[in-house]
This record gives sequence, structure tokens and C-alpha cells, in this order.
Amino acid sequence: MDLLATLEQHAEQAEVFGIESESTQVSFEAGEIKSSQVRETQGVALRALIEGRLGFSAAGGRLDVEELVENLVASAHFGEPLDLHFPAAAAGPDVTTFDPRLAEVPIARFVEIGRAVVARLTKADADAKVDVDINRTTARTHLQNNAGADIQHEVTGFHLSASVERVRGDDVLIVYDSFSDIGLSDDYEDMVERLADKVTRAGRSAPLDSGRMPVIFSPAGAPVLLLPLLMALNGDAVQRGTSPLQDRLGDELFDARLTLWDDPTLSGRPASASNDDEGVPTRRKALVQNGMVETFLYDLKTAALAGAESTGNGSRSLFSPPSPSTTNLILDPGDRSLDEMLAGIERGLWVESVLGLGQGNPISGAFSNPVGLAYVIEKGEIVGRVKDVAIAGNIYEVLQEIGGLSQESIWVRGRYHLPYIMLNELNVVRSS
Repeated sequence: MDLLATLEQHAEQAEVFGIESESTQVSFEAGEIKSSQVRETQGVALRALIEGRLGFSAAGGRLDVEELVENLVASAHFGEPLDLHFPAAAAGPDVTTFDPRLAEVPIARFVEIGRAVVARLTKADADAKVDVDINRTTARTHLQNNAGADIQHEVTGFHLSASVERVRGDDVLIVYDSFSDIGLSDDYEDMVERLADKVTRAGRSAPLDSGRMPVIFSPAGAPVLLLPLLMALNGDAVQRGTSPLQDRLGDELFDARLTLWDDPTLSGRPASASNDDEGVPTRRKALVQNGMVETFLYDLKTAALAGAESTGNGSRSLFSPPSPSTTNLILDPGDRSLDEMLAGIERGLWVESVLGLGQGNPISGAFSNPVGLAYVIEKGEIVGRVKDVAIAGNIYEVLQEIGGLSQESIWVRGRYHLPYIMLNELNVVRSS
């Protein structure tokens, strides 16, 4: 049965979104292989505007088309009225997101990689418990609507995450990092080496008093500064009236050295695509440029509610309707090396991770977080790990004048390409 033709009998506008995916996962727990499994998912999601109201329904596995359409019609009856238009056929940029060689890698190779990662991290600390997850994904989506869009998208992903946990009396160390790519190469080894270095550095301790001091955020620790900003730039917050930036487009609110991009056009990244999950062509866009607020991120629905246009940032899963989301987030690097930034600090803090990301009042820009892993900087050198430390501030204050951005940048969490960020002063509180 032609689902789109069936929907057109009930709706002014209709959309069919199909997805097929396969995931192969190999897991190690406490250094030993725990499981190896393969999962497949398949399903269809429908959206339609019926008498100007938006409806949604979805089902996985074997489809009962009649029930799926009935649920959609019932959903639209209670949906909100929208002046929304599904996009016509429009080709986006040419973006490579599929590596056919990844599907040919045997599970035994993933097991071999996992054992090598465990060995390297155990070498960094023989007392540590090491967990490793390796995941290979292949996904294919097919979007059709009655405006003429007919878009197929294929993406592969190799994801490796590793965590190290060490308990010595009341001292608990937990360190985590991850790597993502569309194919398998040796690049994940750089992440493993950085993680091993963090564990080694954490083997020494150092004292630190409370106060205001310079703080360097590593790329892994920097999201605590970016999360409130990303929430404020999300079109959903803008159209709801909860974004502190909603009337500030074009205003220079941050340090002129801050330029932040959303770039779904990068080949070789799992978060990239030629068109978003609603069929809108993607494009590289500055969210903040030279400290000035430039762009909000919209999908079709939030754009319609805000009286704007979609920016090609509609993201969805099978059972969730589209919503605005970042793709690849790129913070432009600075003009100083990390060593130069460190050299100028007499005494300060280096933050690798925080606990409870999003604590504080992110809508207002405030953050207040215990630090998961941090080191003391003394006379330009990292001298040891410090425990029981918290940091607090407001991004709309601390990002007005930053101490610097490093020349070096690193991919973290698969989709953030960030330099090291130095703040000249931040509140640091030692609880013991």
C-alpha cells in the first residue's frame, strides 16, 4: 500500500518517514568482555496537517497501516493549529556520511580493539576498573511528502566509549571519554591516549583554596559553558518566550573572539547530512559570530510558531516528532597555544569534567556544578588532581571577556569540535 497516497485522502499535507537501522555492540565490564549483540529496528512515522492541525503517529516492526492512519487522524484532531508547509524537493550539499567498509569489519576485530583499550587504560592505573563499549551502527532513512520531497539518507557510525573507575577509601575517581566517526580507523587511539593521560595525572593530588581564579576548560569540560547558550539559541525556547536571547539577534553580547558554528555539511561526521530529518536542505551557519548573536536553530514547527524559516535543524527519532537540534558544533580556535595559555597562570584550575551538567538555572545562563575531574595549575604547570571543588558563574557574564582560546581543538562527544577555553576569573569553592 502507498502510505503517502493513503494519507493524502485524509490530509492537506502529508509526510512519511521510514527508518531501518542495525547496531552491533561489544561491551567490556571491569576489563572483561561482557556481551556482544546485534539489534535491528525498523519502523514508520507519519505526520499530516488535517484541517490545519498537525498530527503524528509511529509504529515499529510489522505495520498495521489502517491503525497507524487512524491514530494519526485522531492525533491531528487534538493537535495545535499551525501554518506549516512541508518542503518541496530540494537538494542539499553533497555530504559523505556512509562508509561501506565498516559493515565488513568482523565482531572479532571489535573485541580485539576493546581488549587493547582495556590494556592501555589498565597500564595507566592497575587498580582501576575499565569499562569499554564499542558500537557499529548503520541507518537508512526515507522521507517522502506530498510536496514532492523524496529523500534517502544513509549513515554509518563507529562509536567507542571508555570509562575508568578507581576507588581508594573515600576517594572515588571516575573518568570518561568517547570517540565517533563514520568508519573505522586508528583515530580513536588519540582519545584513548588522552584518557590515559587524565588517569595518570589524577594519580597525584594537590591542595587548592577557595576563591576567584583563572580556569581552563578542556574541550571535554567546555560544554558546561555552552549548554545554557545552546538552550537559548534553540528555536523551541525562542518561540515559547523563555530564551534570554529572543530579542537579541545582532547584539554583541560575548567576547569578540567567540565564533560558534553549527555545521551539518562536514563530510565524515555522523551528525552531518545533506537534508535534515524533515527534508530541508542543510547549511553551515554562525550561531555567534565575533561575539554577536547571529542565528537561532529552527525546525519546521518552531519556525512556523516563531514566524521564521527552518534552518535545516529538524532532528527526530522513530517515536519522537522532529525538534530543533544542533549537528556539528564548531567553536573557532584562538591564536595562542595551550602551553602559552598555561604559562600565564600563577595559580588556577583546569576542568576536565563536571557533575550534573545543566545544574543551576540554564535558562538564565547560570551554572553551578561540582567538578568531576579537575587539576591544580601552579606556575604554568599541572601539579595534581584536586577533589571536592565546585565552580559557579553565569555565561552571559563570564563569556563577555574571556582569557583566551587555544589553537588546538579536539572532537568531543562525537559532534563538538572545541578548543581549550580560559576564563580570567571564576568562582571556585573547595568544600573540604
